[in-house]
Amino acid sequence: MKNLLIAAILVAVFGSPAGAGTALDRPADLAAVARSLSALEDGPPRDVLDAAIDAFDRAVELGAVTNTRLLTVIDYSRPSLEPRLWVLDVQTPAIVFRELVAHGRASGENIATQFSNDHDSHMTSLGLFVTESSYMGSNGYSLRLRGLDKGVNDNAFDRAIVIHGAPYVDAATAKRVGRLGRSWGCPAVRLDVARPLIDAIRGGSVVFAYGPLHARRKT
Repeated sequence: MKNLLIAAILVAVFGSPAGAGTALDRPADLAAVARSLSALEDGPPRDVLDAAIDAFDRAVELGAVTNTRLLTVIDYSRPSLEPRLWVLDVQTPAIVFRELVAHGRASGENIATQFSNDHDSHMTSLGLFVTESSYMGSNGYSLRLRGLDKGVNDNAFDRAIVIHGAPYVDAATAKRVGRLGRSWGCPAVRLDVARPLIDAIRGGSVVFAYGPLHARRKT
């Protein structure tokens, strides 16, 4: 309920999710933003945040972002049984959503170990994405993503890698089988949170999917 309330407040204050920030109110000190976000209880770890903030800055420089208030971070180095998707308000700072998220069925069992940009791989893609429009599809209410990392996730739009709700993203079931259900590569979330989450981040906000690729770059 807290997540839904915060999302509703954002829409009420800013008129629409896509209007919840512009390049004009981009944080001036991104290192300070990372420090503030890392201090939040149950937020992403600092190394993940640093990589996400770097990606966020790059997306803004590319002119790909129209919503600079919200940043979605997915930490695929964590097991699927743990909440590993956050929607962060970088201006407050605050955690707007903290959620379970599935990975692709060919990416691994409880922990994703393989990632791909290839069509029909059924694997998750890592890297920097920007959200586009929402739509009703075969998986219900969904959100298109455009990958901005050439050779890493730039096939995401054509692969139909989207955020959507799924019945297999369920904590009780996951505990019984030892992992969440898996997608065909999409970052699927719980059915009852899909619509408010999508409505909060659609239309030009940053999504960053962290994984082994980024950990290797750091060392």
